[in-house]
Amino acid sequence: MLRDKKTYLNLVRDLLFSLGITALITILLTPTLGTRDDLHASLRVDTPKQVGVYQNFINLANTSVLINDNNDFVGFKEKMGYRESRNNYFITNPYGHIGKYQFGKSALKFYGISEADFLKNPSLQEDVFYMSLAHNKWKLQHEINTFAGKKVAGVFITESGILAAAHLVGANSVKSFFKSKGKNSFADANGTSITNYMKSFQNFDLSSIKANKFEGQRITT
Repeated sequence: MLRDKKTYLNLVRDLLFSLGITALITILLTPTLGTRDDLHASLRVDTPKQVGVYQNFINLANTSVLINDNNDFVGFKEKMGYRESRNNYFITNPYGHIGKYQFGKSALKFYGISEADFLKNPSLQEDVFYMSLAHNKWKLQHEINTFAGKKVAGVFITESGILAAAHLVGANSVKSFFKSKGKNSFADANGTSITNYMKSFQNFDLSSIKANKFEGQRITT
């Protein structure tokens, strides 16, 4: 019994000695670890800070969807370029329409541009597209003022939708569409309808495009 008690006391002594050594080491080393003031400044938050979350990508059903929040002229022309040619400046389709915005021969002739010059010059294509929008906006002022904000043939009409449709089938066809109250529908050679473009491009702000009649002025880049 005495020997068991002695063994127990020895165990307790060894344990206390071990704990004492550990505590002493901790006390000696703690200053070297640094204080709060020694922490890297970028890891400290002393006051609340506002943070932002990048909104251009939204996950829907585990699919990343790129949201184009440019509803201005830039967004309009880039969407148009993608719809027409996948933004390829140097393409010619089977019907002879060329470039990023797929202009036809009659349109290029109207603007005094040769097909060869147009196809090899991206800057010229952008200038002609802008000029075309300005001219169509001038030519379709009555339709824009009369029908924008209303529904025709089940389609909500906007200025940008009208101008997109004019690019697709021409301003005169757009006039005919409205004159017939939507009964005379038109489509391009690929079968894309005028109402398709009116819907697809209806939410763009093209107020930066000023209506301007093209009167044969030379388009230079």
